[in-house]
Amino acid sequence: MAVIRSTPPAALRDSTGVPRATAPPRRRSPARRGAVGWLFILPFLVVFAVFLVAPLLYAGYLSLYTKGLATGTTFAGIDNYTRAFTDPSFLKGLWLVLRFSLVVIPLQMIVALVAALVLDEVTGRLARFSRLMIFLPYAVPAVLGALMWGFLYSPSFGPLEQISSLFNVQAPFLLSQGNIFYGLLNVVTWQWSGYYMVIIYAALKSIDSSIYEAARIDGASSRQIALRIKVPMVSSAFVLILVFSLIGTLQFFAEPQILGPIANGSVTPDYTPNIYAFNLAFAYAQFNYASAISFALGFVVFLAVAIFMVATRKRGSIFT
Repeated sequence: MAVIRSTPPAALRDSTGVPRATAPPRRRSPARRGAVGWLFILPFLVVFAVFLVAPLLYAGYLSLYTKGLATGTTFAGIDNYTRAFTDPSFLKGLWLVLRFSLVVIPLQMIVALVAALVLDEVTGRLARFSRLMIFLPYAVPAVLGALMWGFLYSPSFGPLEQISSLFNVQAPFLLSQGNIFYGLLNVVTWQWSGYYMVIIYAALKSIDSSIYEAARIDGASSRQIALRIKVPMVSSAFVLILVFSLIGTLQFFAEPQILGPIANGSVTPDYTPNIYAFNLAFAYAQFNYASAISFALGFVVFLAVAIFMVATRKRGSIFT
């Protein structure tokens, strides 16, 4: 059998016909590759610095000074922070968001967990449609969502009032002084449960299905598989959800701020720390003290998250 030998093209042969050695491909140096990478993320860094870092630095600068009509602007040091942590309005709002967190975070986790476990067992178009419907409230901006709930809660033209009039009963106004805590609890629960459901559902899909098959062979029921296998194996997702929930709830602002005008005075100017700082800055022009209130709240959030992370790391998991 004849052996076919490939002949190098003319471009790779010298004048005598002898093949020339090809040069290895040029590789970019690590420094050049790093420079190209920084070039790609430069737009994000610019936006991040202009709209987050710079305002934080400026607010931190303002929090160290006081401004008065007679004294002008003077350096205050930590006096604004000392005043913040002894301010009854700030402490009252902080206590409210802490109580709110103790109720809304477990409620959100239960709703998200139940929805994720149910959707993990359902297949087909129904599962996709259900995931979309549960996630949809999170996709709606918080301001629009609060306005929609304000319509639903309205004692004049809301659907609750219409239904109660049909049955000749009086529907409770969920934004009244005694019910606003529960009205806001309902709004926030459905606003975020869909997002947390997606996190848990993604964690469930990463579990090897052979574990479920082995459990069924051993005689485990669907309930036992859900409680003793699925829930412990997605405990890391619960830790992530708890951190997100804690940070978001302690900074509670959008929903009570939007629903305040129809709440008949239930949302006071110091209802939450963020609302208190907002009103100090834009209603009373106390920008220095408002900045200190904001940083004091940030310190509380950081401390709460740090304590939680240390506690869960020492125990290994909140479910074991």
